[in-house]
Amino acid sequence: MSLRILNLKVKVEQKLILSGINLEIKPGEIQALMGPNGSGKSTLACALMGHPHYHISQGRIFLDSRSIEKLPSEQRAKLGLFLSFQHSVGISGVSVRNFLRASLKALKGEIDLQKFLNDLDQEAKLLKMPLDFAKRSLNEGFSGGEIKRLEILQLLMLKPRYAILDEIDSGLDIDALRIVSRGILRAQKLGVGVLIITHYSRILKYLQPDKIHVLIQGKIIKSGGKDLAKKLEKTGYEAWAK
Repeated sequence: MSLRILNLKVKVEQKLILSGINLEIKPGEIQALMGPNGSGKSTLACALMGHPHYHISQGRIFLDSRSIEKLPSEQRAKLGLFLSFQHSVGISGVSVRNFLRASLKALKGEIDLQKFLNDLDQEAKLLKMPLDFAKRSLNEGFSGGEIKRLEILQLLMLKPRYAILDEIDSGLDIDALRIVSRGILRAQKLGVGVLIITHYSRILKYLQPDKIHVLIQGKIIKSGGKDLAKKLEKTGYEAWAK
C-alpha cells in the first residue's frame, strides 16, 4: 500500500521538465519535496494529478498497486488522490458548504447530511475558520491564510488516501502556519500519506517529516531526514546545483 512514482519523466510543450523521479509515500507518512523556483516541483504535482498540459513521456504511477498514469484527474481523485493548489480559484455563487458536499458526493456517493455538517463544524473549529465561512462563495473574500486553511479543510473532509500539498505554507504568518500544520498532522493520524512541496523548511519544524527530498533541475539529487532541511537552510539551493 503506497503511492509509488517510478522513473517519471514529464514534458511541458515538448520540453523535458522532470528527468526520472522515483518516490514512494506510504499511508500515514509525511514526506517533503524541496527545491528552488523552476526545479519542477509543481510540474510533479500536476503530473501526478493528471493535468493534461503535463505529458508523461516515461515512467509509472501506482496508487495502492493500481497504475494511474493514464487515468483522468477525476478518476485519480475517486481512487484517493488529492491535490491542494498553489493558486486556488474562486467560484462565485458556490458556497464552501455546497462545494464540499458536492465533492464528497461525487467521490463517495450519497452522504449523511447531519454527519457532514457535524464533521464540517468540527474540522472548521480545528482550523479556526470564521463562523460564517461555510456560507461564503468558495475562496472569494478570503485572506491568503484562510484560503490555505480552506485547502486543508477540503483535505480533512474528503479524507483521501494520499495528498499532494503544493506550497501550502506560501504566504502564511506564524499563527496560520501552526494552524495549517495542525490540520496536516490530523490528516496524518487518519492515515493519509502526505507529500509537502515547499521552498522553505519552516513548516517542516512543525511536521517532522519522515523523509525530505531535494529537487534540482528536474532530478531528486538528495534524500534524507530532517537534518537535510537544516543543511539547506545553511547552504541554500545554489550550492546543491553545482
